[in-house]
Amino acid sequence: MVLSMNGRIALTCFALSTLLSFSLLPLSASSEWLNKLFREHWFYATILFSLLLQLFIANVYKRTDYVYKIAWRATLLASGFTLGLFISFLASNSWKVFGWYLSVLCFFHCSEYITVSIVNPKSLSLNSFLLNHSREYAMAAFLSWTEFVVERYFFPNLKQIWWLSVIGLLLCSFGEIIRKLAMITAGTNFNHVIQSYREEGHVLVTHGIYSIFRHPAYVGWLYWSIGTQVILVNPICTLGYAIASWLFFKKRIESEEISLLNFFGEDYVAYQRRVKTGIPFVSGYSIER
Repeated sequence: MVLSMNGRIALTCFALSTLLSFSLLPLSASSEWLNKLFREHWFYATILFSLLLQLFIANVYKRTDYVYKIAWRATLLASGFTLGLFISFLASNSWKVFGWYLSVLCFFHCSEYITVSIVNPKSLSLNSFLLNHSREYAMAAFLSWTEFVVERYFFPNLKQIWWLSVIGLLLCSFGEIIRKLAMITAGTNFNHVIQSYREEGHVLVTHGIYSIFRHPAYVGWLYWSIGTQVILVNPICTLGYAIASWLFFKKRIESEEISLLNFFGEDYVAYQRRVKTGIPFVSGYSIER
């Protein structure tokens, strides 16, 4: 498996932008006034530097609109990833876990695009970043930020339960690994969109992580999404994300399995009997209904 050209652009922009953002640290140390500016106003300095990176990317890719759209998304995610790390190390204690969350969020979205570019470049598009996944996804993110800010204002100690945030980080790491293993194992059979017809070369994948979970990509995303809220110590959104994610994946798995049963018939029925979906209390679609 090899990175496609567009995948290489995304990876290069993400990696280079991250390295350039971190160059602010030694750069600020070289000058007293720069050091004071960055140490006292690191948030605004990072935002300004991110905007300068965007202008640079726009100039480099100004002749190729589609490539520019890839580049600025990867650069934006790199800026968010770096900002999250700076928040983790430089912000007050009650803000630190938001930095963890921001870095995890930005890494996930960029890694989705890069992984698809490796395993199934034919299906690669700007939507593979999953930044415009749905209005519901955007609203859920906004609500989680709102809960964090409100609770931090009234109960700042709530956002400093480090052991709980570490559990959230582990959940996100577990979910990320399971999801990416699923994508890599499925290879060209993986697609972000449910397929209504069987494409040439589409086979039933039952080995590797698929021998443990029938829908490992959804298992990974479920635990990742819940983990983001545990990192933030958002009790309301943790419960809300768990319920909303469970309902979403229950419906999606049932819809997907209708197609899979049409594609693979008895082979998929046998696979259903051997392997669970991986989502608690979700059995999938059965032809015996």
